[in-house]
Order: sequence, then C-alpha cells, then structure tokens
Amino acid sequence: MSTPTTIEASELDGPAPEQRRPSGRRWGTAALALAVVVGLLLGYAGGLLTPRLTRPGDASVEAGFARDMMTHHAQAVEIGMIAFDKGTDPEVRSIGGDIAAAQQGEIGTMQTWLRSWGLDPTGSQPAMSWMSDGAGLVKDGLMPGMATPEEMAKLRAAEGRELDTLFLRMMIKHHLGGIHMIDGVLDASDEADVVRTAQTMKNTQRNDLTNLQNALERLGG
Repeated sequence: MSTPTTIEASELDGPAPEQRRPSGRRWGTAALALAVVVGLLLGYAGGLLTPRLTRPGDASVEAGFARDMMTHHAQAVEIGMIAFDKGTDPEVRSIGGDIAAAQQGEIGTMQTWLRSWGLDPTGSQPAMSWMSDGAGLVKDGLMPGMATPEEMAKLRAAEGRELDTLFLRMMIKHHLGGIHMIDGVLDASDEADVVRTAQTMKNTQRNDLTNLQNALERLGG
C-alpha cells in the first residue's frame, strides 16, 4: 500500500503537472481553431445560400433597373469621354472624365449583380417596365434624360466653347433623368446592395449637377 502513496507524492512534488499543462493548452487551441473554421464555413455557406434563396428574378424591379441603368450609363460614359477628349475648358474636361470613370465603374457593379442573381445582361421586359409609370417615360425608345442620335451626332461634331456648353446641357438633362430612375428603384426595392448603391449614385449625380450647372453659368451657356 506504500508504493501508490509514494507515486502520488512524486506526482505532486515533481515536474509532471507542468508537463501535462501543454497538452491541455494544445487541446484548447485545437478546439478553438476548429470552432473558428466551422464558424467561417457556416458563415460562408450562409453567404452563398442566402442570396440564392432571396435573389431578384428576371422580371424584378432590381433586374430591370440594373439593365436599364447600364444602358443609360453607357451613353453618359460616351458623352463624358467626348468632353474629356475634346473639351476646351479645363473644368469641363475634368467633369467629363470623372463622370465617365464613375459611371463605367457602376456599370461593372450592376453587371456583377446580374451575374450573382444568375440573370442575363438583357431581359425580355420592355425598357422601364419595372417602374409603375415607366412606359410613359420612354420617348422614341429612349429612357429619361437620354440624348437622341441627332444630339449625339451634334456633340461629336462640335468644337470649342460650343462643345463645352453642349456637353454641360446634355449631361444636366441626362443626370436629371437618371435620378428619376434611381428614385424609382429606391421606392420599390428592399435589396440592400441595390438600395445602398442606388443612393450612392443619386448623391454622386446630385453633386455632379451642382458642378455642371455652375460651369454652365460661368461659361454663359
């Protein structure tokens, strides 16, 4: 009976407890790491599955807005690049370049939405059908604020101060139409990414409008 007592004493007095502690720490670290990995996997799976369960459909407000606004933005990019390339006023050139760059980036964002929703860049719905009053806003096949082919041809042929002021007037009209479309999706959508991006678009275009109107007044247009 004395031998077990001696062994217990040696275990209490010797280095054995210190040798056992790392094993406990290793288990605690491994368990924590496993919990983190499992949590990350669950979060990642949730991020993949949730949008698929709630993503907008082909005829949704969000898909219609994205498709129509990409077309609307594409014309703004062209108008802005013409001003940047051919404008004579430094501020006009700067505004044109900024608008072209910003709206091209937003086109990329909307293309990403459609891909993530499993939708094609073009749909079967008529332009502006996603807005309650959309059909009445389309004039000669053009969405609100968009320039006609004749207006685009005139801008491309213009030079000097005429080009500067023509750009400013066209872009003011373009932005006002775009903001009307943005208000339409803000009123109808509860898709977080769409609402957040649309509000940013609206804020940016309102700031642009201030700069465009000030420049037009300065140039006597």
